[in-house]
Amino acid sequence: MARHGSGDGLLAQLRRPPGGRDARTMLAAQAVDRTGSGVWAAASVLYFTFVCHLDARQVGLLVGVAAVAGIAGSPVAGRLAGRLPVRGLLMGSHLLRVGTMALMLLVHSFAALTAVVAVTCLAERGAKTLEMIFATRVAGERRGTYQALFRTVANAGTAVGAGLAAVGLAVGTTDAYRALIVANGLSYLAAAFLAWRTGELPPAPQAAPAEQAQAGTNPWRDRGYLLFVLRDTALCLDDSLLGVGLPLWLIHHTAAPHALVPVFLVLNTVLVVFLQLPVSRRTDGPRRAATAVGWYGVALLGACAAMAAATGGGAVRGSVALLAAAVLVTLAELIRSVSSWELAVSLAPDQAQAAYLGVAGMSQSVQKSLGPLLLTGVVMTAGPLGWLALGTGVTAVGAVQRLGARRRLAALGRPGSVLVAASAAQPARAVSAAGS
Repeated sequence: MARHGSGDGLLAQLRRPPGGRDARTMLAAQAVDRTGSGVWAAASVLYFTFVCHLDARQVGLLVGVAAVAGIAGSPVAGRLAGRLPVRGLLMGSHLLRVGTMALMLLVHSFAALTAVVAVTCLAERGAKTLEMIFATRVAGERRGTYQALFRTVANAGTAVGAGLAAVGLAVGTTDAYRALIVANGLSYLAAAFLAWRTGELPPAPQAAPAEQAQAGTNPWRDRGYLLFVLRDTALCLDDSLLGVGLPLWLIHHTAAPHALVPVFLVLNTVLVVFLQLPVSRRTDGPRRAATAVGWYGVALLGACAAMAAATGGGAVRGSVALLAAAVLVTLAELIRSVSSWELAVSLAPDQAQAAYLGVAGMSQSVQKSLGPLLLTGVVMTAGPLGWLALGTGVTAVGAVQRLGARRRLAALGRPGSVLVAASAAQPARAVSAAGS
């Protein structure tokens, strides 16, 4: 696979991203979108508490229900993208969130807010899947570079949004909270406008007859791909570990100062902005992506070992161990964000790529719903041994995912698979059995 411009710096890549003008416009839309999402992520819980007067139990239930609703966003968007223009669907997802933000200002009851936030999460997950499909089509073989650029601008946007939210939260008045909601809605409106300025993409190419015979067009009947998505769910746990595991473990099980909690997010953001592109160059292509999955498990195991080592010592030992864990979790995230997407695309048959990517997008949604429960209800309850068990388990899943991905790549005859040449001499096995 060609890696044109792989030696260019970040700014040069942003000026000339894979896909040209449309890709550059979409990256701008994603930066604006994530800025608004950063505002929402930082202010939503406090808005529900101090403006809508919900108690902690209601807020927790609302967030949980919304996360479950978001799971459906990816497959629905993928299904629709196989039949309708991606650009129009993406604009619709942004505009739907504009509407839910407007409703947020008008309704304050628990039931109404739950419904509004659920639709918001549904549209958000749908938008992310549509962005993934757009990038796959516009960037082609250089989708790994595009994904790295997207991750960079997304993290920068989220950081800016969190900073804007901090200003409003410092004011602390009802009008200030509402201004943050309005700002979030305006960001979605701007993202919809930028998406409108992109050109409509041609439909995905049809697969050759041999590949059509080898793979079906319904991801829900493709056992091998479903197993890939199931394993990929476990390989997204870095998100919950960073956002839930590290802060709670620091507070309840170590002597590290509580002021270290925001440092984790700052460190994560800085490392992603500066390292995502270099890491993506080393995971470019399906074969390298499959190899990187194994390294994801190793990085997460190291993070879990550091978490376990943070207990039983003083503030310095706990702080150093937790900072090391944050760095290793971020490294795992850098690997996962590119390799997971590359494999989701490469392991899908061309004639049904949108539908398959919709199913693949569920892995992160499911992890966001179940990951925090796993960490707080099982891992932390077991203490340091729980972290070691988690890291070992994820490493094992990564090894199985690596082997399954390579087998499926060979079955599909994808370029870059070391097994393609060997498998060409054997009768092709059904893709639905590959990777099982």
